[in-house]
Amino acid sequence: MPFVTTADGTDIFFKDWGAGRPVMLSHGWPLNSDSWEAQALYLASNGYRVIAHDRRGHGRSTQTWHGNEMDTYADDLAALIEHLALRDVTLVGFSTGGGEITRYIGRHGTARVAQAVLVSAVPPLMVRRDDNPQGVPVEVFDGIRASSLADRSQLYKDLADGPFFGHNRPGANVSQGIRDAFWLQSMAAGHRNAYESIAAFSATDFRDDLAKFDVPTLVIHGDDDQVVPFEVGGKASAAQVKGAELIVYPGAPHGITDTHKSQLGGDLLAFLNTYGA
Repeated sequence: MPFVTTADGTDIFFKDWGAGRPVMLSHGWPLNSDSWEAQALYLASNGYRVIAHDRRGHGRSTQTWHGNEMDTYADDLAALIEHLALRDVTLVGFSTGGGEITRYIGRHGTARVAQAVLVSAVPPLMVRRDDNPQGVPVEVFDGIRASSLADRSQLYKDLADGPFFGHNRPGANVSQGIRDAFWLQSMAAGHRNAYESIAAFSATDFRDDLAKFDVPTLVIHGDDDQVVPFEVGGKASAAQVKGAELIVYPGAPHGITDTHKSQLGGDLLAFLNTYGA
């Protein structure tokens, strides 16, 4: 299987599908690159080279004890981009992956980047603070941490059966297969890695990173996202990135990579095709 080894000896697994201008897909917590399979297949079938990796501690990558925070995630992404000698790459980040690509731009700039896409993403800052009064109370994340320690398998089932895909909304019809796949991928993450990543996605402040965006940027977010509320995530990020395009999916939940896979694939392809047009 293809891996890149980072400076600290961590092996990062990646998939590399198709040919054409590169697209890098960064996944959400506590999933892995398999969560992007619908979009990866679609974009690779439509003229793009699609790379999707498993974040350290997730999926098939090394379950490190250390480095479970955004600076290291971003540096791991940089190592992969450099290993593959990618240029004019479009970075696409879902949820926690949106934080990863945002911190990548903040730390490594856009010399290799053509476009950026934030999908249901955690920037600018999720947790409520005095300078972020619209954020999510820290008690919510403390509860996730407590549930992770008590019975993380059940936590993942509860997320999949409830807010992640909006399966707790009247009339929702999210297949058992989609919910099972979430649990399966989540259990492949290391226990410590997934636990520490809760702080990484919830308490990292990405506002200075967003200020460094100088490439065309697309923000996609559902307005019924119960995990990263639209007002906290997509709406706020789009307001902070000059010239960003915002697409709102009415009534959509957090996990739109599955619930709105065709719509998301189409929107991504349309945005990719604007580069150089």
